[in-house]
Amino acid sequence: MDTLRDIPGPVGALEARLDLPDGSPRAVAVIAHPHPQYGGTLQTRAVYEAARALSRIGVAALRFNSRGAGVSRGAFDDGRGEQDDYRAALDYAAARFPGLPIWAAGMSFGAWVATAVGAADPRVTLLLAIAPAVDHYDYGGLRISTKPTFVIHGEADEVASIRQVRRLYGDMIEPKELIVIAGADHVFDGQASLVGEAIEDLLGDFEERVHEGAKDPKHVRDNSWNEKC
Repeated sequence: MDTLRDIPGPVGALEARLDLPDGSPRAVAVIAHPHPQYGGTLQTRAVYEAARALSRIGVAALRFNSRGAGVSRGAFDDGRGEQDDYRAALDYAAARFPGLPIWAAGMSFGAWVATAVGAADPRVTLLLAIAPAVDHYDYGGLRISTKPTFVIHGEADEVASIRQVRRLYGDMIEPKELIVIAGADHVFDGQASLVGEAIEDLLGDFEERVHEGAKDPKHVRDNSWNEKC
Protein backbone atom coordinates (compact mmCIF):
# COMPACT_ATOMS: atom_id res chain seq x y z
CA MET A 1 0.00 0.00 0.00
CA ASP A 2 1.26 3.45 -0.93
CA THR A 3 1.07 6.35 1.54
CA LEU A 4 -1.24 8.21 -0.85
CA ARG A 5 -4.15 9.81 1.01
CA ASP A 6 -5.75 12.21 -1.48
CA ILE A 7 -5.69 13.34 -5.09
CA PRO A 8 -6.84 16.61 -6.67
CA GLY A 9 -10.52 16.73 -7.59
CA PRO A 10 -12.72 19.26 -9.38
CA VAL A 11 -14.27 20.51 -6.11
CA GLY A 12 -11.44 19.68 -3.72
CA ALA A 13 -9.29 16.81 -2.53
CA LEU A 14 -10.52 13.25 -3.07
CA GLU A 15 -9.60 10.62 -0.49
CA ALA A 16 -7.64 7.86 -2.21
CA ARG A 17 -5.63 4.69 -1.77
CA LEU A 18 -3.06 3.23 -4.15
CA ASP A 19 -2.21 -0.47 -4.12
CA LEU A 20 1.14 -1.06 -5.78
CA PRO A 21 2.44 -4.35 -7.17
CA ASP A 22 5.81 -5.85 -6.45
CA GLY A 23 8.11 -4.52 -9.14
CA SER A 24 7.22 -2.19 -11.98
CA PRO A 25 3.51 -2.09 -12.84
CA ARG A 26 2.31 -3.28 -16.25
CA ALA A 27 -0.75 -0.99 -16.11
CA VAL A 28 -2.69 1.25 -13.74
CA ALA A 29 -6.37 0.71 -12.90
CA VAL A 30 -8.69 3.41 -11.57
CA ILE A 31 -11.54 1.93 -9.50
CA ALA A 32 -14.86 3.68 -8.76
CA HIS A 33 -16.93 2.56 -5.77
CA PRO A 34 -20.67 1.77 -5.45
CA HIS A 35 -23.34 4.39 -4.78
CA PRO A 36 -22.16 6.51 -1.82
CA GLN A 37 -25.71 7.17 -0.60
CA TYR A 38 -26.09 3.42 -0.04
CA GLY A 39 -22.79 2.99 1.77
CA GLY A 40 -20.40 2.62 -1.14
CA THR A 41 -16.83 3.80 -0.53
CA LEU A 42 -13.29 2.90 -1.51
CA GLN A 43 -13.38 0.49 1.44
CA THR A 44 -16.31 -1.54 0.09
CA ARG A 45 -15.12 -5.11 0.46
CA ALA A 46 -15.35 -6.12 -3.19
CA VAL A 47 -13.58 -2.90 -4.23
CA TYR A 48 -10.80 -3.64 -1.75
CA GLU A 49 -10.50 -7.22 -3.02
CA ALA A 50 -10.40 -5.97 -6.60
CA ALA A 51 -7.56 -3.56 -5.82
CA ARG A 52 -5.55 -6.22 -4.03
CA ALA A 53 -6.06 -8.69 -6.88
CA LEU A 54 -4.95 -6.15 -9.46
CA SER A 55 -1.78 -5.46 -7.50
CA ARG A 56 -1.07 -9.20 -7.38
CA ILE A 57 -1.12 -9.38 -11.19
CA GLY A 58 1.22 -6.43 -11.60
CA VAL A 59 -1.26 -3.56 -11.89
CA ALA A 60 -1.19 -0.39 -9.78
CA ALA A 61 -4.74 0.08 -8.44
CA LEU A 62 -6.03 3.55 -7.57
CA ARG A 63 -9.33 3.58 -5.66
CA PHE A 64 -10.83 6.81 -4.40
CA ASN A 65 -13.88 8.25 -2.69
CA SER A 66 -15.96 10.42 -4.98
CA ARG A 67 -17.25 13.78 -3.78
CA GLY A 68 -19.02 13.61 -0.44
CA ALA A 69 -17.91 10.06 0.34
CA GLY A 70 -15.51 9.48 3.23
CA VAL A 71 -13.50 12.66 3.69
CA SER A 72 -13.61 13.68 0.03
CA ARG A 73 -14.71 17.26 -0.50
CA GLY A 74 -18.01 18.20 -2.11
CA ALA A 75 -21.47 16.64 -2.15
CA PHE A 76 -23.12 13.84 -4.08
CA ASP A 77 -24.07 14.97 -7.60
CA ASP A 78 -26.17 12.08 -8.98
CA GLY A 79 -23.39 10.87 -11.27
CA ARG A 80 -22.52 14.05 -13.14
CA GLY A 81 -19.92 15.29 -10.69
CA GLU A 82 -18.81 11.75 -9.92
CA GLN A 83 -17.88 11.31 -13.58
CA ASP A 84 -15.84 14.52 -13.33
CA ASP A 85 -14.16 13.08 -10.23
CA TYR A 86 -13.36 9.93 -12.19
CA ARG A 87 -11.80 11.99 -15.00
CA ALA A 88 -9.64 13.72 -12.38
CA ALA A 89 -8.53 10.31 -11.08
CA LEU A 90 -7.62 9.26 -14.63
CA ASP A 91 -5.59 12.46 -14.96
CA TYR A 92 -3.77 11.65 -11.73
CA ALA A 93 -3.07 8.08 -12.84
CA ALA A 94 -1.78 9.22 -16.23
CA ALA A 95 0.56 11.74 -14.59
CA ARG A 96 1.74 9.33 -11.87
CA PHE A 97 2.35 6.46 -14.31
CA PRO A 98 3.20 8.07 -17.66
CA GLY A 99 3.11 5.74 -20.63
CA LEU A 100 1.32 2.88 -18.86
CA PRO A 101 -1.99 1.47 -20.11
CA ILE A 102 -4.92 2.74 -18.01
CA TRP A 103 -7.78 0.42 -17.07
CA ALA A 104 -11.17 1.81 -16.05
CA ALA A 105 -12.90 -0.25 -13.37
CA GLY A 106 -15.85 0.18 -11.03
CA MET A 107 -18.52 -1.56 -9.03
CA SER A 108 -22.30 -1.07 -9.35
CA PHE A 109 -22.93 2.71 -9.63
CA GLY A 110 -19.15 2.98 -9.93
CA ALA A 111 -19.18 0.57 -12.87
CA TRP A 112 -21.50 2.97 -14.68
CA VAL A 113 -19.28 5.96 -13.81
CA ALA A 114 -16.06 4.20 -14.83
CA THR A 115 -17.29 2.65 -18.07
CA ALA A 116 -19.14 5.77 -19.22
CA VAL A 117 -15.99 7.83 -18.82
CA GLY A 118 -13.53 5.09 -19.78
CA ALA A 119 -15.30 4.11 -22.99
CA ALA A 120 -14.91 7.67 -24.27
CA ASP A 121 -11.38 8.38 -22.99
CA PRO A 122 -8.65 7.42 -25.49
CA ARG A 123 -6.17 6.89 -22.64
CA VAL A 124 -8.22 3.97 -21.33
CA THR A 125 -7.40 0.62 -22.90
CA LEU A 126 -9.61 -1.78 -20.89
CA LEU A 127 -12.98 -1.69 -19.10
CA LEU A 128 -13.93 -3.74 -16.02
CA ALA A 129 -17.50 -3.69 -14.69
CA ILE A 130 -18.20 -5.39 -11.36
CA ALA A 131 -21.91 -5.89 -10.56
CA PRO A 132 -23.03 -3.32 -13.16
CA ALA A 133 -26.38 -1.86 -12.09
CA VAL A 134 -27.97 -2.35 -15.51
CA ASP A 135 -31.52 -2.00 -14.16
CA HIS A 136 -30.73 1.53 -12.93
CA TYR A 137 -28.22 3.17 -15.30
CA ASP A 138 -27.61 3.40 -19.04
CA TYR A 139 -24.58 1.35 -20.03
CA GLY A 140 -24.78 2.43 -23.67
CA GLY A 141 -21.06 3.11 -23.73
CA LEU A 142 -20.38 -0.59 -23.23
CA ARG A 143 -22.51 -1.50 -26.25
CA ILE A 144 -20.42 0.60 -28.63
CA SER A 145 -16.96 0.33 -27.09
CA THR A 146 -14.38 -1.75 -28.97
CA LYS A 147 -12.03 -1.86 -25.99
CA PRO A 148 -11.52 -5.19 -24.20
CA THR A 149 -14.33 -5.35 -21.67
CA PHE A 150 -14.73 -7.67 -18.68
CA VAL A 151 -17.79 -8.16 -16.48
CA ILE A 152 -18.07 -9.88 -13.08
CA HIS A 153 -21.57 -10.40 -11.72
CA GLY A 154 -23.37 -12.31 -9.00
CA GLU A 155 -25.82 -14.97 -10.07
CA ALA A 156 -28.26 -13.95 -7.31
CA ASP A 157 -27.79 -10.17 -7.68
CA GLU A 158 -30.97 -8.59 -6.32
CA VAL A 159 -30.23 -5.09 -7.67
CA ALA A 160 -29.36 -5.96 -11.27
CA SER A 161 -30.65 -9.26 -12.57
CA ILE A 162 -28.23 -11.63 -14.22
CA ARG A 163 -30.73 -11.89 -17.07
CA GLN A 164 -30.36 -8.17 -17.82
CA VAL A 165 -26.58 -8.37 -17.51
CA ARG A 166 -26.47 -11.24 -19.98
CA ARG A 167 -28.62 -9.20 -22.35
CA LEU A 168 -26.19 -6.28 -22.11
CA TYR A 169 -23.26 -8.65 -22.53
CA GLY A 170 -24.82 -10.09 -25.67
CA ASP A 171 -24.97 -6.60 -27.17
CA MET A 172 -21.32 -5.82 -26.41
CA ILE A 173 -18.58 -5.96 -29.02
CA GLU A 174 -15.72 -8.44 -28.68
CA PRO A 175 -13.25 -8.81 -27.12
CA LYS A 176 -15.33 -9.34 -24.01
CA GLU A 177 -15.66 -11.82 -21.17
CA LEU A 178 -18.17 -12.47 -18.40
CA ILE A 179 -17.74 -14.33 -15.12
CA VAL A 180 -20.84 -15.17 -13.11
CA ILE A 181 -20.19 -16.00 -9.46
CA ALA A 182 -22.73 -18.64 -8.42
CA GLY A 183 -25.04 -17.66 -5.58
CA ALA A 184 -23.50 -14.21 -5.09
CA ASP A 185 -25.65 -11.17 -4.30
CA HIS A 186 -25.08 -7.59 -5.43
CA VAL A 187 -22.33 -6.84 -2.89
CA PHE A 188 -20.88 -10.37 -2.98
CA ASP A 189 -21.63 -10.75 0.72
CA GLY A 190 -19.37 -13.51 2.07
CA GLN A 191 -17.90 -14.04 -1.40
CA ALA A 192 -15.97 -10.82 -2.05
CA SER A 193 -12.69 -12.72 -2.20
CA LEU A 194 -14.05 -14.50 -5.28
CA VAL A 195 -14.21 -11.14 -7.05
CA GLY A 196 -10.44 -10.89 -6.57
CA GLU A 197 -9.95 -14.44 -7.81
CA ALA A 198 -12.10 -13.72 -10.86
CA ILE A 199 -10.02 -10.64 -11.67
CA GLU A 200 -6.82 -12.64 -11.47
CA ASP A 201 -8.37 -15.28 -13.72
CA LEU A 202 -9.65 -12.74 -16.25
CA LEU A 203 -6.82 -10.25 -16.37
CA GLY A 204 -3.67 -12.08 -15.31
CA ASP A 205 -2.84 -12.87 -18.94
CA PHE A 206 -5.63 -11.15 -20.83
CA GLU A 207 -3.36 -9.61 -23.47
CA GLU A 208 -2.31 -13.06 -24.63
CA ARG A 209 -5.87 -14.42 -24.52
CA VAL A 210 -7.34 -11.48 -26.42
CA HIS A 211 -4.66 -11.91 -29.08
CA GLU A 212 -5.56 -15.58 -29.39
CA GLY A 213 -9.24 -14.68 -29.36
CA ALA A 214 -8.75 -12.56 -32.46
CA LYS A 215 -7.92 -15.83 -34.22
CA ASP A 216 -10.58 -17.86 -32.44
CA PRO A 217 -13.60 -15.80 -31.31
CA LYS A 218 -14.82 -18.64 -29.11
CA HIS A 219 -11.81 -18.03 -26.87
CA VAL A 220 -13.59 -14.93 -25.54
CA ARG A 221 -16.34 -16.60 -23.55
CA ASP A 222 -19.09 -16.35 -20.98
CA ASN A 223 -17.96 -18.23 -17.87
CA SER A 224 -19.99 -19.76 -15.10
CA TRP A 225 -17.85 -19.96 -12.00
CA ASN A 226 -19.77 -22.66 -10.15
CA GLU A 227 -16.58 -24.64 -9.55
CA LYS A 228 -15.06 -21.70 -7.66
CA CYS A 229 -17.98 -21.26 -5.29
